[in-house]
Amino acid sequence: MRYNLTELIAQGEGTRLEFKSTIHTAYRIARTLTAFSNTSGGLLIIGVSDDGRVSGVESELYEMQKIEKATDFLIDPAISVSYEVIDQVGRQVILIEVAESDLKPHYAIDEKGKRTIYVRTKDKSVPTNKLILNNQTTPDGQLLQSSNVRNLIQTLRKADSITAKQYAQLVNISEYRASKLLHQLTQQGLLLMVDKPRPVRFSLKITE
Repeated sequence: MRYNLTELIAQGEGTRLEFKSTIHTAYRIARTLTAFSNTSGGLLIIGVSDDGRVSGVESELYEMQKIEKATDFLIDPAISVSYEVIDQVGRQVILIEVAESDLKPHYAIDEKGKRTIYVRTKDKSVPTNKLILNNQTTPDGQLLQSSNVRNLIQTLRKADSITAKQYAQLVNISEYRASKLLHQLTQQGLLLMVDKPRPVRFSLKITE
């Protein structure tokens, strides 16, 4: 695992990239790791603030202990991650790489023992009640070329999510038809469905 930290920081946070100056609790970081596993994988950089400033970590051991607690005990099924330590102008930065899982859905376990599925929407890890698994390796190419789907993708590159009602108004079709199309694209792996809180919303699985 070799990455150029400067280039990663320049990219900014997104579906597959998140910065943390430090890990405050294993419970909170379990949400991020779960979301990466359930979506498209990702890279967690510890020692970099949200605005891209390199602060470094005080203790590699301290941070990795919280990562291991999260991966081994606070995510079900447990996940494996790989990590690398980079020295950046005398400061240690930890890169945690998470692969998209074949065992999803994964659940993050909170302080009360509650299990919640998380997914990535843009640069956020958000809860959802269920995860629709795609049963196709690639979305239908002909469907992707339709004007309704092209309009949807363009809209979701700017907005975090869209509801069936909003999509129906966007492309001037019935809400029922819009809902069916959104669910179809979710099953094909193009979209993610987020149903917490209501109403049900859909976002792009990959935005980069």
